[in-house]
Amino acid sequence: MSRTLRFVVALAFSIALLATRPVAGQERPIALKAATILDGRGQILHNTIIVVEGGKIARVGGDAPAGAITYDLTSLTVTPGWIDTHAHIFWHFDNGRLAGKDEPPVRAMLQATDNVILTLSAGFTTIQSPGSPEDKDLREAIARGIIPGPRVLTSLQPLDEKSGPPEKLRELVRERKQQGADFIKLFASKSIREGGTQTMTDEQLQAACGEAKALGLRTIVHAHSADSAKAATLAGCTTIEHGAYVTDDVFALMAQRGTYYDPNIGLVLQNYLENKEKFLGIGNYNEQGFAFMEKGIAIVLDTFKKALKHKDLKIVYGTDAVAGAHGRNYEEFIVRVRDGGQDPMAAIMSATSISAESLGLKNKTGTIAPGMDADIIAMDGDPLHDPAAARRVVFVMKAGKVYENLAPGAKVRSPQ
Repeated sequence: MSRTLRFVVALAFSIALLATRPVAGQERPIALKAATILDGRGQILHNTIIVVEGGKIARVGGDAPAGAITYDLTSLTVTPGWIDTHAHIFWHFDNGRLAGKDEPPVRAMLQATDNVILTLSAGFTTIQSPGSPEDKDLREAIARGIIPGPRVLTSLQPLDEKSGPPEKLRELVRERKQQGADFIKLFASKSIREGGTQTMTDEQLQAACGEAKALGLRTIVHAHSADSAKAATLAGCTTIEHGAYVTDDVFALMAQRGTYYDPNIGLVLQNYLENKEKFLGIGNYNEQGFAFMEKGIAIVLDTFKKALKHKDLKIVYGTDAVAGAHGRNYEEFIVRVRDGGQDPMAAIMSATSISAESLGLKNKTGTIAPGMDADIIAMDGDPLHDPAAARRVVFVMKAGKVYENLAPGAKVRSPQ
């Protein structure tokens, strides 16, 4: 059975199980029995129980409460739901090619729905989608429970050097907030295919990031060159995306200023190359660009290794997932650990608590602790010793609702 079909079957089972529960206000608690829990903050808990009530973690430890629905996850490794801070959830293929703006909106939304189901099934309970006005409707449909999917944060339409002078950028930032954006996305440099040189001026970055901060919005900045990353950091922007050519002095500045770094080394370029024929000839996806992306894999890996030497640098977990990559967001973890040399526990913290902090959600998700949303996953294997275990997520709970329970010999006990 395909993973999507298995997910739908599991979801149908969960709905049937929910239908047997008492009416709202009388739901039974859920107990997750676990032998190994990685709590998202670097701690390992053994042989304990996570109690979930009302969509939140009520406590960790003790006995299962009377009447609880119990899931036996003792053969698995349990972690908080993972977070992808950079995933273009509307990007997809249509008839073997990258879908364009002429695609019927209904079909585009259905494809995006498939993408969020694949992403949630892979263990990602929160994603940040930087750059599509359609994200808003998808975000709200998931929040209302109409369709299953991860929690979605969106920038709506991004801004770049062509958006206008500083005063116009301030106006557009205010407009994005009024439209319902969760954060602001800025393009401060060219793509890696085009060399990554700075495009937005320092004054434009200062205006956009300054206005966003005044309004309580975060800013994430596409910045490949050292100059563009430095300018964004000095402007008070929240996160530097990609940063293929960032230098040690800029990483030191970012660490000093508390600027987050989102390297995207394990999925995006690899996915482009795997699906070359589906992108080639569209926009700036040309042979020269693909040749550059092949070289780029080694470039971004070397930059990531450089970043790891800056111990105070806050590295978040983003994949830049586009068409063809959704549901494979875990590949970033594997490459970071296997090829980049990142400590596995640090990589898990990056995908959970550190990313949650970068999104302003540190008191809501990213950690297994009392009071947090019950975003909890379990994988078949130990990611601390086998990075590929991240591919084998077999249990997914988001906000206390079980969406997947495919563990070998999975047990659910529901008292009469």
